[in-house]
Amino acid sequence: MIAIAGIVIVIVMVFGGYLAAGGKMGIILHAMPFELTMIMGAGVGAFLLSNSGAVVKRTFKDIARVFKGSKWTAPDYRDLLCLLFELVRLAKSDPLALETHIEGPADSSVFGRYPKIQADREAVELICDTLRSASMNYDDPHQVEEVLEKRMEANLHHALHPSHAIQNLADGLPALGIVAAVLGIIKTMASIDQPPEVLGKMIGGALVGTFLGVFLAYGFVGPFAARIKSIVEEDAQFYQLIREVLVANLHRHSPAMCIEVGRQNAPHHVRPAFDDLESALKETKAA
Repeated sequence: MIAIAGIVIVIVMVFGGYLAAGGKMGIILHAMPFELTMIMGAGVGAFLLSNSGAVVKRTFKDIARVFKGSKWTAPDYRDLLCLLFELVRLAKSDPLALETHIEGPADSSVFGRYPKIQADREAVELICDTLRSASMNYDDPHQVEEVLEKRMEANLHHALHPSHAIQNLADGLPALGIVAAVLGIIKTMASIDQPPEVLGKMIGGALVGTFLGVFLAYGFVGPFAARIKSIVEEDAQFYQLIREVLVANLHRHSPAMCIEVGRQNAPHHVRPAFDDLESALKETKAA
């Protein structure tokens, strides 16, 4: 909803200010279809040329996230802490029972209580791989923390590719606008024998290309890239919380302390309140 409001404000303020200053939309509307065809056509072509098929597909999916927002909400963070509490408690009390859950998370009754997390492949693999390594005496907390950090850095690097691709497109749009404007000037020079009022409209139409290149780059495409980056980085905090809890477990803290470490490291706007999490954990214990 905020993204839609931002788009509306950009359009209304720019064109509303232009009209309020006495500008006329006729020249812009007449030239816009041709200028947009050149600018956006060249931009899309350059985008496809400079990125792999996987990045292109991921980019179109991430554009939708500008309007949907982050994947993980406050209840998801609470559910994750409850899930990790169950697994950490099992790791300490019954390692053999834990093994059945981490070797078959798709059929696990523990993971099954949190279907959204269970459906996320990266979260499940991160949890299971770390607990499996710990069960194999791979229990140096600092070494595990380093391995997890490198893994999440690599995941974040790949997840940010669409944002970088869109930002590169935004950086190139002003130059493509100049290309469209130059072509318009070339067309105008071929009609140099026309009266001034005709030449004025043709030059104005050519300058629409420069306007659209800059307007699209800084009004829409650049902000889309920035928003996608912020959403990806926000989602990465979900996996960082998994790391914090599991590393605390390797330091042999109690399950309750491990979960509190994770709660304290959750972003403030999605961090479960202590009392709410305590109630959720009591329900988990009862189950």
